[in-house]
Amino acid sequence: MSSTPTHTLNDGTTIPALGLGTWPMDDTLAEQAVREALQTGYRLVDTATNYRNETGVGRGVAGGPVPREDIVVTTKLPGRHHGYDETLASFEESRARLGLDYVDLYLIHWPLPRVDKYVDSWKAMIRLREEGLVRSIGVSNFTVGHIERLEKETGVLPSVNQIELHPFFPQEELRAFHADKGIVTESWSPLGRGTALLDDPAVVTAAEAHGVTPGQVVLRWHIQLGALPIPKSAEPERQRRNLDVFGFELSPAEVAAIADRPHRRVGGDPETHEEF
Repeated sequence: MSSTPTHTLNDGTTIPALGLGTWPMDDTLAEQAVREALQTGYRLVDTATNYRNETGVGRGVAGGPVPREDIVVTTKLPGRHHGYDETLASFEESRARLGLDYVDLYLIHWPLPRVDKYVDSWKAMIRLREEGLVRSIGVSNFTVGHIERLEKETGVLPSVNQIELHPFFPQEELRAFHADKGIVTESWSPLGRGTALLDDPAVVTAAEAHGVTPGQVVLRWHIQLGALPIPKSAEPERQRRNLDVFGFELSPAEVAAIADRPHRRVGGDPETHEEF
């Protein structure tokens, strides 16, 4: 298996180019999955307060075979804790559940524009980074307008925006904005959760041509877009396959064919979706 390359974030830290998602695992399953993933070679683990598995993820990190300093742990601020003081308190709760001295990447999970407190939360996250409790700060499900407002009001850009991204919803405009601003695009639901993507002829044909699985083809598609996918799996063999996508390359025609389909979301619209 080829080693996992990294992205350098706009704050100078690095992050692996593929990670392990943990939603909707419970604590027990998350602990087991994280330990197995670290053994396999993963060094990026993604969780969130609203996943209700931070305790299990933390136990997996502590009980795994990899030194803490070699692991990038991500968690996220829930909507019910938006606000400056609320963010600081919520972070401490997450840190306690994870059992960690610091968190590598802390994200605002959803912008909740109707609530209109995401800028206050961002200011608190800047403070957490300045205090060394968080290595990098970012957002999730933010639009161009949301990010431009953060930059205008604080002067600080996110290092990462974790967004819905898959061949049914390739997000060209937002990815181009990220590239211009030096923001890494992370992909949630990278395999098109709830769709028939892995049975699609363009995907299956590419898999047969390269001697890999359809899932590996789609994850490689993300990699070649410059995005960072975080597929979820608790099954060791699938974890291994998901990570083993750096030893082959799709042709430009294959990349184009994989996304040549009507575009649609499988998740919520950041302008209206509210998750507390």
